[in-house]
This record gives sequence, C-alpha cells and structure tokens, in this order.
Amino acid sequence: QVQLEESGGGLVQAGGSLRLSCAASGSAPSINTMGWYRQTPGKQRDLVAIISSGGTTNYADSVKGRFTISRDSAKNTVYLQMNSLKPEDTAVYYCKLYSPYTNRDYWGQGTQVTVSS
Repeated sequence: QVQLEESGGGLVQAGGSLRLSCAASGSAPSINTMGWYRQTPGKQRDLVAIISSGGTTNYADSVKGRFTISRDSAKNTVYLQMNSLKPEDTAVYYCKLYSPYTNRDYWGQGTQVTVSS
C-alpha cells in the first residue's frame, strides 16, 4: 500500500507564498508521476501541476509562472512552491501518485490552502 503525507497548507494573504510537501511511503515505486490537484466545494478536482520521475512537468494555465513543482526522488517527495497567491487559489490541495506498475492513482488526505484578499 502507498501512503501519502501532505503538509504545508494554511492561511496566507493575497500576494503571499506557501510551500506544500507530499512524502510517499509504503509500497511507493521509485518510477512514478506525482502531482497536486485542488478542489473547492461543489466542484471537481482539478490538476494544478504534475511531475514525472524523469522531471517532466505540466501545469494548469491558471498557475503557470506562479507555482513551481519539484521533487526529491531519493525521498520520494514532491513539493509545490506557490507564489503570488490569489484568493481564487483557495482550495483543498491533494497530492497524487500514479504508479505505472499497478496502473493506480493514490491520493493524500488533502491540505487546506486559504488565501485572503
């Protein structure tokens, strides 16, 4: 089983920064894609950013130039540096790991990010 532990959410003023972390443990494979998604009440969970084990990244248009995803493969940990935060970035942020070995997605429990205006 794969466990994902997220940290780093919180309350910040518009224009501020936060850094989210997600550490994978258990049966987490070293070859994987990890990423961040976010969800607000009543809406679907949307992609924020993903990164492959080879370092290829992909971002939602709404966060390009403001957010940066990175990973420490030795620690099987992914980070999301969020700068120039806007109130519309307020959401629960979920970490996801995709394993090509099991063809399954694994999700963290989510961490709340609130940006005040």
